[in-house]
Amino acid sequence: MTRRLKLATVGTGYFAQFHYEAWSRIENVDLVGLCTLDETMGRNIADRFDIATVHGDVADMLDAVQPDLLDIITPPPTHRQFIEAAVARGIAVVCQKPFTLSIDEAEAMVALAETAGVPLIVHENFRVQPWHRQARKVLDEGTLGEVYQISFRMRPGDGQGPEAYLDRQPYFQTMERFLVHETAIHFVDVFRFLMGEVEAVYADLTRFNPAIAGEDAGYIVFQFRNGARGLFDGNRLVDHAAENRRLTMGDMLIEGSHAVLRLDGDGRMYLRKHGYDAEIDVDFDWENKGFAGDSVYFLLCHVVQHVLAGVPVMNTARDYLKNLRIEDAIYRSSESGAREEV
Repeated sequence: MTRRLKLATVGTGYFAQFHYEAWSRIENVDLVGLCTLDETMGRNIADRFDIATVHGDVADMLDAVQPDLLDIITPPPTHRQFIEAAVARGIAVVCQKPFTLSIDEAEAMVALAETAGVPLIVHENFRVQPWHRQARKVLDEGTLGEVYQISFRMRPGDGQGPEAYLDRQPYFQTMERFLVHETAIHFVDVFRFLMGEVEAVYADLTRFNPAIAGEDAGYIVFQFRNGARGLFDGNRLVDHAAENRRLTMGDMLIEGSHAVLRLDGDGRMYLRKHGYDAEIDVDFDWENKGFAGDSVYFLLCHVVQHVLAGVPVMNTARDYLKNLRIEDAIYRSSESGAREEV
């Protein structure tokens, strides 16, 4: 008989909807408990997804339902206490990014989990978005030749005015580190996934919207260990051409000696060979469902395979520390005006 995974969750905010919808489609998972401070929202979600119990305290829930896995879908200030509660009970954890409040706190949680022998995974789903997986395939096939650089222009267009972010994730307005810690960290991970490890960065960050506490625009230059370069050009106030501007969140180029690969805002990819003007469509299969090509579903399936069958997992908290160290170097560079080693 196939073993089933007992799952508990904490969080009912904006992004949690994508988690619950994805979990409802994953086989061999029983959602046995939900924790939230919003009792009305909790009951609505429990009724919709047939969750047996709703709790107001994480420790009480874990003791009552004794899950195999806790999915933390809450803002960073809560991460540490929830991870500690799960690890103390030997319960595996998948935790939303941005992971904890600081690199020191993240390192402490990694050490805690490793000492206890408890899996701790960061929910970083951008690298499993179908266009990024297809880009990895194109790179592996050698189609681009020697790869010189990667660039991404992030333009979600949701950051203008005093009401920015309030309709989805209002805590964005009070984050002192925002563009990089909350959003660009996704593309730090994607750049590593596609181009390899980062050895140095240079950054120039700024804030255009006075209604928020943190930075909302900036340039980041990456030096990869293999000699290639990268450019992240982010501005949350400006938009880009796309039916859904949050699908890819912008446009990407990967440029090599033989060809250039381009991703547009609708998840379409194009290849232009060196010396030619015409682009060729890159065909690949994906469904426009869930979040960003169903990437939450793919990531959570990957986590289940790890917990139930021991399949090697991406984005362990230990590996994710590399992203956070790059993030720390980015902020140091913006403050110092100098190139920073990672």
